[in-house]
Amino acid sequence: MTQHVKTEVAGGIMTMTLARPEKKNALSNEMYSAMSEGLERAEKDPAVRVVLFQGDGDSFTSGNDITDFSAQANGSNIGESQAFRFIRNLGKATRPLVAAVQGNAVGVGTTMLLHCDLVFLADTAKLMTPFVNLALVPEAASSWLLPARIGHVRAYAMFALGQPLDAAAALACGLANAVVPAADLRARAWQAAEALTKRPAGSLSHTKALMREMDKIAAQTNRESALFAERLQTGEAREAFAAFAERRKPDFTNLTSD
Repeated sequence: MTQHVKTEVAGGIMTMTLARPEKKNALSNEMYSAMSEGLERAEKDPAVRVVLFQGDGDSFTSGNDITDFSAQANGSNIGESQAFRFIRNLGKATRPLVAAVQGNAVGVGTTMLLHCDLVFLADTAKLMTPFVNLALVPEAASSWLLPARIGHVRAYAMFALGQPLDAAAALACGLANAVVPAADLRARAWQAAEALTKRPAGSLSHTKALMREMDKIAAQTNRESALFAERLQTGEAREAFAAFAERRKPDFTNLTSD
């Protein structure tokens, strides 16, 4: 298991900590694999009652590691995408999922929160889904879940224009339970996770299932994943990743629509 994801189980809570702060917790294929393994273990292990996500450093996660995206866009084989495996596991998780988010939560860092049952934000948190900026499409069923939560126009601005939501706006939109000082974030999320461990597990599982349309989430995730993989092979995506690496604005004007 990668050292960049620390997984610990204590008191019925599996805590998965993104531990790559020098890279703003950018998610590599190996990190996605480790988180998937954690979620799969949680589903089988009766000792795990709740899963808690958190990140080291000043960011929750800067999203997918752009070097992996760039490699895929340029035809390199990095193996099976573990990102899609992680996303599928999120969508079908039966254990309560809790998130403690500080600083930037980019791409999947935001869309995964739509699968979490309790979300706590530090006052430094900023949620961003700049998929179109990278010539990609939304994932994790967020193209359905986010508009359903915050409305079409606000979700479209997040997806198409890359407009961020700060912690206060995210709370007002119903994307979080509370905003707390960064110093109190982990304690607040742990307190909530601990409270869930005291509730009857069967009742929690059925309640979560009743609140989520699992089949629709899976179908939308599959549809998005297929389009996402296609988009990674386009000239627009190659230009977006090249521009990112070269620290310049991308130019899509002479590229045909794919």
